[in-house]
Amino acid sequence: MEAAKPIFSYKKHWAARFGTAPFLPQSRAEMDALGWDSCDVIVVTGDAYVDHPSFGMAVIGRLLEAQGFRVGIISQPDWRNAEAFKALGRPNLFWGVTSGNMDSMVNRYTSDRRIRHNDSYTPGGEGDKRPDRAVIVYSQRCREAYKDVPIVLGGIEASLRRIAHYDYWSDKVRRSILVDSKADILLYGNAERAIVEVAHRIAKGRDPQTFDDVRGVALMKSTVPEGWTEAHADDIESADEGARQLGPNTVLRLPAFEQVEADSETYARASRVLHRESNPGNARPLVQRHGDRELWVTPPPIPLTTEEMDGVYELPYARGPHPAYGGAKIPAWEMIRFSVTIMRGCFGGCSFCSITEHEGRVIQSRSEGSILKEIEHIRDRTEGFTGIISDIGGPTANMYRIACKDPKIESACRKPSCVYPDICPNLNTSHEALIQLYRKVRAVPGVKKVMVASGVRYDLAVKSPTYIKELVRHHVGGYLKIAPEHTEEGPLSKMMKPGIGAYDRFKQLFDAAAAEAGKKYFLIPYFIAAHPGTSDQDMMNLAIWLKKNGYRADQVQTFLPSPMALSTAMYHSGVNPLKAVRRGGSERVETVKGLKQRRLHKAFLRYHDPENWPLLRDALKAMGRADLIGNGKHHLIPNFQPAGTGLGGGEGRRTGSKNGTQKFLTKGTFGSGASGGAARKPRAR
Repeated sequence: MEAAKPIFSYKKHWAARFGTAPFLPQSRAEMDALGWDSCDVIVVTGDAYVDHPSFGMAVIGRLLEAQGFRVGIISQPDWRNAEAFKALGRPNLFWGVTSGNMDSMVNRYTSDRRIRHNDSYTPGGEGDKRPDRAVIVYSQRCREAYKDVPIVLGGIEASLRRIAHYDYWSDKVRRSILVDSKADILLYGNAERAIVEVAHRIAKGRDPQTFDDVRGVALMKSTVPEGWTEAHADDIESADEGARQLGPNTVLRLPAFEQVEADSETYARASRVLHRESNPGNARPLVQRHGDRELWVTPPPIPLTTEEMDGVYELPYARGPHPAYGGAKIPAWEMIRFSVTIMRGCFGGCSFCSITEHEGRVIQSRSEGSILKEIEHIRDRTEGFTGIISDIGGPTANMYRIACKDPKIESACRKPSCVYPDICPNLNTSHEALIQLYRKVRAVPGVKKVMVASGVRYDLAVKSPTYIKELVRHHVGGYLKIAPEHTEEGPLSKMMKPGIGAYDRFKQLFDAAAAEAGKKYFLIPYFIAAHPGTSDQDMMNLAIWLKKNGYRADQVQTFLPSPMALSTAMYHSGVNPLKAVRRGGSERVETVKGLKQRRLHKAFLRYHDPENWPLLRDALKAMGRADLIGNGKHHLIPNFQPAGTGLGGGEGRRTGSKNGTQKFLTKGTFGSGASGGAARKPRAR
């Protein structure tokens, strides 16, 4: 993998003389107090401003501040006119526009397209503080406010919509968000490296349209530049994807927007190519025609080194919400205020998840020293700390410092997952670095308990029984969440998840470790309803498994087709992009689209809820499985119906502002009658 210029090696912008702001300003009064007459960069975000490294606007803002730029924040502005976008004046260099830590459509709507009544990234959890398709709307208002200022897009909404993409909420393929927003350039993935380069170039007066040599960006061109050879997506489905036959100046042409809009199988082919070109070690630029212009997407950014990761997480964050919120509770902040991120990325490659698409497969880990320093900061500077670190992890709990054994193999690999269908023999699965980190963290004075709340990749954990023992003995608080997602091979093969046997092996080791430690701990497994490749029979079998094992899902996840995910391509096209997509030769995938069937799949996960029993009785009879209806222990649902229940069409009770705060819980019931729940962070799906 090529070397990259260290992000902290640039000559600082002249405004570095102003020093560090206690909080990045959100008002002219704060700018005046800092002695600023203007901002160099203004970041517009759909989230409340929390100056903490778990919030994107803070990371980008503080990183640009470290480069010498004056950065202002406009958080959750009134998007109905441009006045709120003029609050800090005209930015000298550019606007940075993001929807926040979540895609605005995922944030605002459920998987059944119902609007949510709350928003975890807003003071008081209040909903309706950001618009639909926030990046597009914010960009329009920025242009109205100061039309000559460049607009740079970033964050997960922009990242996952960088090419033509299927949009679940409108049920159609939309153009790249760069086109619809009329912005100047888009940064995708972990954007630290790109934003530093882009900022310094714009400060020197260069046009963002010329930044086609910067990794991790998308921009518009009139034509493909001279000297580039085009390879079409249709032509690279050979055994090695044609990689060895293509020269260094090769750009892969994705099917045009008009083609993927008109034909879903062509869309699946484009999705397959995009995901095959995700390794920064071998990815090539992509080009996709949109009308009379070319969308140019450069290869993914080079991952940050440990030293760079440390530098990013050690920037002078205030480590809390901006004082303007007056102490109002921001649920997302409350969830992570005592947690520590130790790594980024995920090589699991689950087809429904956005982590790999956004953060990449290569694990980027912080040093022990940096992590210990942050824990000391939490202890000394975070109000309300009681000695408990609520989570130490990242996208997964147990991929810290795990990587391919051979950098050359890693750079050449085009597999979407390092652990599916089996763990790659080239993957170093040692958990020793993580075990040693846990022990050092527990030894920090003032730390009483260190919890692991990030999801454990259990098929990886079974390679290290010592890790499981360490986890159970010291870092579990009664319940540990893991995500087998299903029990049946049909959906699991489309999710790129291991079979339920891997869960069984982990459970054996977990239970043995708990018994050895004299603890009564339990696993809380999570499952997805209505994922592509899932039949009614699959969901019935899962429900039987749940009852047999004594689990009752309090809240369930129905598959939500997020932009750009491989599972979304399956949902939209009905074909499998995990395999070659060829006209007449593509593998078909059963999809669950109708609301009635989606409700049924959810109902099977909540087989114990009387609200679902009428729907399940009808379905079981239609499936020829009336033998599962009865009042015995071996039956799935009873014959009787409690008075006043079963009248809601199988929806059960809903959550939201009218029914209490939305929770991410699953409750398990066991033979002893014990039950409990474990908080689950919402995952990017």
